[in-house]
Amino acid sequence: MLGAARRQLGSGPMLGQVLRRLRPAAATEAARGYSAAAKEMTVRDALNSALDEEMSADPSVFLMGEEVGEYQGAYKISKGLLDKYGPDRVLDTPITEAGFTGIGVGAAYQGLRPIVEFMTFNFSMQAIDHIINSAAKSNYMSAGQISVPIVFRGPNGAAAGVGAQHSQCYAAWYAHVPGLKVLTPYSAEDARGLLKAAIRDPDPVIFLENELLYGESFPVSAEVLDSSFCLPIGKAKVEREGKDVTITTYSKMVGYALQAAEILSKEGISAEVINLRSIRPLDRAAINASVRKTNRLVTVEEGFPQHGIGAEICMSVVEESFEYLDAPVERIAGADVPMPYAANLERMAVPQVDDIVRAAKRACYRAVPMAATA
Repeated sequence: MLGAARRQLGSGPMLGQVLRRLRPAAATEAARGYSAAAKEMTVRDALNSALDEEMSADPSVFLMGEEVGEYQGAYKISKGLLDKYGPDRVLDTPITEAGFTGIGVGAAYQGLRPIVEFMTFNFSMQAIDHIINSAAKSNYMSAGQISVPIVFRGPNGAAAGVGAQHSQCYAAWYAHVPGLKVLTPYSAEDARGLLKAAIRDPDPVIFLENELLYGESFPVSAEVLDSSFCLPIGKAKVEREGKDVTITTYSKMVGYALQAAEILSKEGISAEVINLRSIRPLDRAAINASVRKTNRLVTVEEGFPQHGIGAEICMSVVEESFEYLDAPVERIAGADVPMPYAANLERMAVPQVDDIVRAAKRACYRAVPMAATA
């Protein structure tokens, strides 16, 4: 195909232990390419500072959810906010997601800007009627008369050893719904800039965090730390440039993709890693531009494969850049089973760095070492 013609041939303590195992290698840290990074910030602190600054700047912003106040958040994201803003703006709720989500949507109808925290997005299923029928559809059904500026945020996807009912990824679920915006931060920069954008947005936003990333530290520049910093919704970020294969992914899997890219570079494969950041709207232009450069695509996601984010990305490339592909699209996703509880089975159910490496090699027709074919 066209690409081939252009190419020259041959070119807590236990939780802390889990987090340390997941942390990318130092070489991968350098490959992230953050500009003028003066200090590091955890994702937890990035989210906390974004909440603090937006609540300080706009008195209509308030936070509600289970244990967000007195306990300062199940994951300490809301640490210090109750003391600073009081119980009228940091509201501890009963364990009733349908109830407090409905209250939040009603408050948004009246011009306030609620931030509804779910202790895990698995619990958002209790409130999904309010999220979809009350929040996502109201602007359209009212011919633009009703704006619903609300953020639904909390940890999404697999953590570690919490079983099937606390481990599901809801990115594809909510990305399916017109009227919602769905954001999936990876780094501290993502978390801070995207949460600020979500809070300021006039539409309902699903903000999918990852529990295992909360304690991860990332370099941040002075620009990121500025109170006016905000990232655009719907724009992906090229975390690592490459020329041989494109890897698209989001949330925790971005770190895995960067590790895979570092391994691939030692074998002569230059991988471009795209951090999607936004699932809906999806930055189709950035994805297709990268594929037109590399002529190969690997999609990576933690969720179930059927009707997933990778399937949508694949279709976008088929529609817009099919003639540029030099190999079939490779899709890496979670196993099509409920999450096992046993640690060994859990690891087999979610994508690993080696899975990404093997897929990229298949896309580059390098599944067999070149020395073996000499």
